[in-house]
Formats: sequence, structure tokens, C-alpha cells
Amino acid sequence: MTVALRAMEPEDWPAVRGIFQEGIDTGYATFETKAPEWAAFNNSRLKDHRLVAVNSEREILGWTAVSPVSSRPAYAGVVEHSIYVARAARGQGIGARLLKALAASTEAKGIWTIQSSIFPENEASIRLHQAHGFAIVGRRDRIARLSTGPAAGQWQDTLLLERRSHVID
Repeated sequence: MTVALRAMEPEDWPAVRGIFQEGIDTGYATFETKAPEWAAFNNSRLKDHRLVAVNSEREILGWTAVSPVSSRPAYAGVVEHSIYVARAARGQGIGARLLKALAASTEAKGIWTIQSSIFPENEASIRLHQAHGFAIVGRRDRIARLSTGPAAGQWQDTLLLERRSHVID
């Protein structure tokens, strides 16, 4: 399968939102209960680092985007990312390509740390991140309660992973 990466465009939102919702529905991706509307997504993600993976039929197979972790100037080079791959496209290296491109995109703009909170049960995501330079730097026990899925109402731990740039000193 031929896959290309490109910048996310507003007209991609219905497909991106659908993939986001697929991830939410697993109960292992996020504390969110439903994918946001475009305006909320657009206002919370940095425009320079939104990527989609598309096949030769221009179907969106996955996406990644980043949000600033703080408005304080000292943290201008630290972002939190999201990455989601459509259920039908998982296991085909799309997540790896998106992470690699995201690292290049953020480093080119002076971002020195990409971080993410991942549920310990999401072993595939943890392996993907570790294979692309992310390290587990901590565990946050019982950080929040799940509100959907098979474990709704239960406390959930998250692992904090980060990737530090090797090109920015």
C-alpha cells in the first residue's frame, strides 16, 4: 500500500474525527468521551505540526497533532502529542511514519520535548513510542477516572513518555 504524509487540512476533519472516535471507543486511548468539534480541535493544536497519512485513494489512515503544554515562555519547546491510526490500517507502519515525521517537524521549529500520557494497557502504543525514541519517565497512579468503556468509573493510571530532541541543544 502506498502511503503519503501531508499537512492536515480543515476538510480532513470528518475523517480525522472518525479515527479519533475509534480510538476513544477502545477505552484505552484517552480520558475523552467523544471527539471534539473542529473549532475546539483547531484552537488547541499547533497548526505547524498536524499531519495525516493518506493512501493512494486519498483516504486518511491516521493522524498526529501537538498541543502546547503551557503558555509560559520557558515551556515553549515542550508539546504533548496525540497519534491515532484507523483500526483497518493498524500494524502497517503508519504510526511509525507519523511519529518520525512529527519529530522532524517539531525539531525544525525548535521544539525540544514531545510528551504523551499513555494508558499502561495500551502496549502497542508504548512499544511504538519506545521504538521511536520515547522513554517512560514516570507513572501517574490513579490520575483520573474513566467515564466510558468496559472500565467506566474505575481509576486509571497513565505512563508519561517523552522524546527529547537530539538536534537541539
